Amino acid sequence: MQSVIDSLQVSPRERKLALASCLEHVKRWRIALPSAEPLVMDFGLGEFEKVGLIEFWIANEAQAGYCGKYMFVGDGQMCPRHAHRIKHETFFIVRGEMEITLDDQQFRLQEGQSLAIEPGRVHSFSGVGPALMLELSMPCDPGDNFFEEPRTMAWLQASLQSSAV
Repeated sequence: MQSVIDSLQVSPRERKLALASCLEHVKRWRIALPSAEPLVMDFGLGEFEKVGLIEFWIANEAQAGYCGKYMFVGDGQMCPRHAHRIKHETFFIVRGEMEITLDDQQFRLQEGQSLAIEPGRVHSFSGVGPALMLELSMPCDPGDNFFEEPRTMAWLQASLQSSAV
């Protein structure tokens, strides 16, 4: 699993800049993050400021059946439209606000609000200002992500194949 995670990362320079900005907000918010190395992704589009996110994994316990991670997005930054065949997830807004699209419905969630997303539902989210969300879900399997954007789907499949070698 770690080799898949590593293959999804942005360049080291871009990663350093993104983490510095994210950690500045988190420090100001006085939020403790897990000690695990964060995952900084641009979904293969090379436009991290517009399409990307930073994940801080708390746990991904396949045997026990659960996953928990923080996800940070900047103002206007989005996670692209995708669905999961198996994973059920619940989003909880820790700080800031997020626009979440679920199928064709839009929701604006604020701090303390949550939204459950069943398997098969197409969703995306973006920050309304910088935002931090907690995802509680079934175990995360990168192969259970199905993106609408063909370039993102090709990026994911290439990452999965390169890590299987």
